[in-house]
Amino acid sequence: MELRELECFLVLAEELHFGRTGERLYVSQSRVSQLLRSLEGRIGGRLVDRTSRRVALTPLGERFLARLRPAHDALGAAVEDARGAARGVEGVLRIGFQGTADGQVTAAVHTFQDRHPGCTVDMSEIPLADPFGPVRRGGCDAAVVLLPVREPDLALGPVFSRYQQTLAVSVRHPFARQPSLSAEDLAALPLIAIAGTAPAYWREAQAPSRTPGGRPVPPGPSVTTLQEGLALAAADRGGMLLCRNTADYHGRHDLAFVPVTGLPESALGLVRRWATESARVRAFADVLAEVAGGE
Repeated sequence: MELRELECFLVLAEELHFGRTGERLYVSQSRVSQLLRSLEGRIGGRLVDRTSRRVALTPLGERFLARLRPAHDALGAAVEDARGAARGVEGVLRIGFQGTADGQVTAAVHTFQDRHPGCTVDMSEIPLADPFGPVRRGGCDAAVVLLPVREPDLALGPVFSRYQQTLAVSVRHPFARQPSLSAEDLAALPLIAIAGTAPAYWREAQAPSRTPGGRPVPPGPSVTTLQEGLALAAADRGGMLLCRNTADYHGRHDLAFVPVTGLPESALGLVRRWATESARVRAFADVLAEVAGGE
């Protein structure tokens, strides 16, 4: 197999346009057609249907794409891993975080850069409503996200920052005067939920629809950012479950943060794609486990 033919097919499968594929590969449109015909000749069947109006993958093309993409990603990761091993941990490591990069994460970044001065760490906030998307799309190499994580294409670890959950409520709400709450008390207050593209199991964990005893929890408004949720909680539109570190960081005069018993602990974890994990990401994961005491 010619690698250039495979790369051409992968780009064409994304663009579904011969001209744009050629632009991305810095070749002519006729060269794209030539590479595709050569690949189809090797396989013995048509991968793409092309008319004057549209370009589409054939069923064989769809099947080939599903098998080729992870193999191509793994090949790229193997090359990157070998490069990293040859020159040490160098380059740029892009770390995403949801809401707040707590002291454990920033301490890990500081320690990592001390140990690997040839590698620069860039940090960026990722959408609360899309915890896994930036890693999958390549916007960051790894991300610190709220658990649970049950994504087969993502590696998880270390897991750290395990704390009792707290409920952010307006200081005007009766719950604000309680020293603590039971999970069953959530049935008396709308919970602010997280909208977006996150899996249903993840959104349910952040804003359960039922108490552990089976009582329904009233649905509150949905938000896409942490600041939206805190603002709605302060306006007494509902309560928002937060990890203890986030509650401490975002302390404000119009909110009370009340511990909640009977719920699973909140926890953070580092996620990255199995297929493209690099030496830089593995080195950072090791430092984060060391600094944060993760598992």
